[in-house]
Amino acid sequence: MKITFGVDSFIWSEVFSEKDLWIIPKAEQLGFEVIDIAIAHPEIFPTQKVKEELAKTNLKVVTTTTLGADTNPISEDSKIRANAVKHMKKMVDINKTLGSTITGGVNYAGWGCLTGKPRTDEEWEHSVHCMREVAEYALETYPALKICVEPCNRFETHFLNIASDAVKYCKDVGTPNMGVHLDCFHMIREEKSFRGAVETCGKKYLGYVHVNENDRGIPGTGLVPFDEFFRALKDIDYQGYCVIESFDPSFTELNAQCAIWRSFAPTGEQLAIDGLKNLKEIAAKI
Repeated sequence: MKITFGVDSFIWSEVFSEKDLWIIPKAEQLGFEVIDIAIAHPEIFPTQKVKEELAKTNLKVVTTTTLGADTNPISEDSKIRANAVKHMKKMVDINKTLGSTITGGVNYAGWGCLTGKPRTDEEWEHSVHCMREVAEYALETYPALKICVEPCNRFETHFLNIASDAVKYCKDVGTPNMGVHLDCFHMIREEKSFRGAVETCGKKYLGYVHVNENDRGIPGTGLVPFDEFFRALKDIDYQGYCVIESFDPSFTELNAQCAIWRSFAPTGEQLAIDGLKNLKEIAAKI
């Protein structure tokens, strides 16, 4: 089975800026075919310079983002919901400039904005309404883009935790450019089976995958059943990317949400190198 493996910019940098442009050629040098550029603040993202750097490589590019308290589409405050739509429309514009055909992440609710109770119908309606506006904007301005929603574990969101809810969300948004972004780190906490989650999405809805270990450490060294996962991907004829993502305990914006308190490898880069080796060996047997 041929899997197109990639690496997330979070391996090296918390907030991607001009000083991080070196990450792009480094990703290719390490043997990755895809780079996922995490964009926390699209309003200050150096889009043109990133485009120029990407053009010097053969890398495919993906983007991810997270919404927060001020850009929360499930907020009762209509101004905050409008901020969410503005953020996501800017993401569409950035993807168009970069030539990325996938954007994923926690783009449906404020990441870490837990209410202390289960998701409500009102929150669902607010988020779906916001996302539909963004998705329709994308269809008009950049129809090649697939907007993928990432179910996250219960400690990071109460809104989308499992693949079946993410598929329902895509259906309720109702546009053909919606998909699901599966992440093994979250799946091992919330899904009943890796195969089941993949089959729930199917080829129609599974748009993007993060191949992370259960502790966010080196992929292939923990509890995630990558054999089962890769076989399931093969069986639905998944043609997308499989990207390694992790974080460094020195990060400040992210660590309160991700709870990264220790290092899982000598460096983030070494984690990515070892993880790529392990995952390629597993995939070669499928």
